[in-house]
Amino acid sequence: MLISDAYAQAAAPAGAGMLMELPLIALVIAIFYFVVIRPQTKRTKDQKAMVEGLQKGDEVVTSGGQLGRITKITESHVVLEVSPEIGILILKTAVQTLLPKGTLKTIEKETLKGTMKKKNNKNKAEKIITEKKNNNSEAET
Repeated sequence: MLISDAYAQAAAPAGAGMLMELPLIALVIAIFYFVVIRPQTKRTKDQKAMVEGLQKGDEVVTSGGQLGRITKITESHVVLEVSPEIGILILKTAVQTLLPKGTLKTIEKETLKGTMKKKNNKNKAEKIITEKKNNNSEAET
């Protein structure tokens, strides 16, 4: 015949496969612990210590990206001064990062420089347009 007979394989010894898989499972759990669980626990502990150590006058960034200086602290909330005479009430847990002292002043200076450059460029452009209009009106007369 052209087709040969098919025979079943012999059964593997029972129990040997489980003993070989157990160290592999333990290795995966250990890697998961050291790569995911342990660093997250450390970050959580550091964040909690930072929130507990907040003081009046600290410069912070909230989880929503708002920058400000702490003006008042209660048990679970802080008042954040985001602009002169403007404060917002937020939860302490919303504070994401504690900034070094003087960071807000540096950011304000950089922002003002950028604003002044834009205003100066706008004024220059307006002057050029006005001069062109004046030159055109003089040429027409």
